[in-house]
Amino acid sequence: MDDALQRAAALLRGADAVLVAAGAGMGVDSGLPDFRGTEGFWRAYPPYARLGLAFEELADPVHFASDPELAWGFYGHRLHLYRATTPHEGFDVLRGWGARVFTSNVDGQFQRAGFTGVAEVHGSIHHLQCVLPCRQEVWVNDAEVEVDPETMRAVGELPACPHCGGLARPNILMFGDGDWVPSRSQGQLDALTDWRRSAGRLVVVEVGAGKAVPTVRRYAELASAASGGLIRVNVREAEVRHGRGVSLAMPALEALRALDAVV
Repeated sequence: MDDALQRAAALLRGADAVLVAAGAGMGVDSGLPDFRGTEGFWRAYPPYARLGLAFEELADPVHFASDPELAWGFYGHRLHLYRATTPHEGFDVLRGWGARVFTSNVDGQFQRAGFTGVAEVHGSIHHLQCVLPCRQEVWVNDAEVEVDPETMRAVGELPACPHCGGLARPNILMFGDGDWVPSRSQGQLDALTDWRRSAGRLVVVEVGAGKAVPTVRRYAELASAASGGLIRVNVREAEVRHGRGVSLAMPALEALRALDAVV
């Protein structure tokens, strides 16, 4: 591991720019739950275990039409959790390197840590859109959704579209989602692409991105293929086939602290 850290540090020292490609594992050291597998999801949310509902079944836009209290119970609880969570020290390390960010996370933790150049490929729970949608518009989520912790169902008034008065939903790309409004995320991705074109020798630090939903891993591999290299930080799936790649089988915070110390 010492050798791998030294090789990773050498890549970073030779970089003109750093891009962070982050998956769900980035937030675990902040205390956010690990949804890896159905059992991991049910450990985080016992009421859903009793109902026999998996993450993929709840992260589905159909519930906003068929059972909005169930849908907003799931996303309302996550909204409270993310608003109450303080990003761990590893975020500060990455910000100190002047890194830009590509992430599949919808939790807004990078923005809470002070990052500005963030591309959220799957959207953000901190923004809303119309369920229909009645128009291709996204707005800031300042709603307060009350959730019954026993049933994990929303109670009381639900977020509404300011234009048609219908139900609003998080501006998140869900499973089988044909109604997601992508304009905000696309603008972020376009800005990141423009930055990459002028970034020079780019090193990608991929953190906590698994194979189950490989969006982040694929982006990290493509972005680093013709540039300065790839550093993959992943407790369980750290293997790298990249020609200039380094594998660090460590939790996010431990790896980022260790890298910062040797860089």
